[in-house]
Amino acid sequence: MGEFVRANGLDVWVEHRGEGPDVLLVGGLGDTVETWQLQLEGLADRHHLIAFDNRGTGRTAMPADPLSVAALADDAAGVLRALGVSSAHVAGFSGGSVICQELALRHPRLVRSLVLQSTWTAQDAYLRSWGRFMSGFAGTAPSERAFLEGFFLWIYTVRAHQDGTVDRIIGEVLAAPHQQALEDLQAYIDVLSRHDTTARLAGLAVPTLVLASGQDTLSRPAMGRAAADSIPGARFEVMENEAHQPFQEVPDQWNARVAAFWHEVGARG
Repeated sequence: MGEFVRANGLDVWVEHRGEGPDVLLVGGLGDTVETWQLQLEGLADRHHLIAFDNRGTGRTAMPADPLSVAALADDAAGVLRALGVSSAHVAGFSGGSVICQELALRHPRLVRSLVLQSTWTAQDAYLRSWGRFMSGFAGTAPSERAFLEGFFLWIYTVRAHQDGTVDRIIGEVLAAPHQQALEDLQAYIDVLSRHDTTARLAGLAVPTLVLASGQDTLSRPAMGRAAADSIPGARFEVMENEAHQPFQEVPDQWNARVAAFWHEVGARG
């Protein structure tokens, strides 16, 4: 079920389905609710899943205000409040995981637990250089398909490129009616490159699972380990054969792992 809700002064596109404990899914760079389709389908038998288009992605417009991770976190908080959710398990990947960190720091009562996939506390020189390259490439690529083919070399495993998974995802992205504007993509890359939660994560008091992937060359396992070490009591695990977005490539495995974590958190009360 999809609808616009008023959150943090914006009309934010939200899709939610299922019944059970509330779960908020937060997308990364330019990603829309469709990115979470395999979670919306695979976990709705036991959870109430909420996904939304961040400002400047999909159906949610980019306002005139300067973009910041703090504003994105406040948008996420606004979505929960608009839906009458007092607290939720919160999961995000890549840039979305950074928004999740900020959400937990700024609105701790809304966050029941955190799952941070392919995360970091601050981008290192390698990741910042990659971002600058992708920002320029987005403006000079000969076609949107060419951009996606290049971009996805860092996002999915070789396996996914060989078995047709990446071709299918590219087709779905190109067919989507709501494309992200170039300047909005570049704004996201710039804002994420400068955001740093390192010194503040010790103040979190929420059950946290940090998931990294052994084949992820962007947010490498060492970066996830550093994030987990910064959060009191956080658990850190590596999916050795996966890349940046395992929730799309091995959804059954990913869904089972995070659902077990949410169940464990719920059992603790």
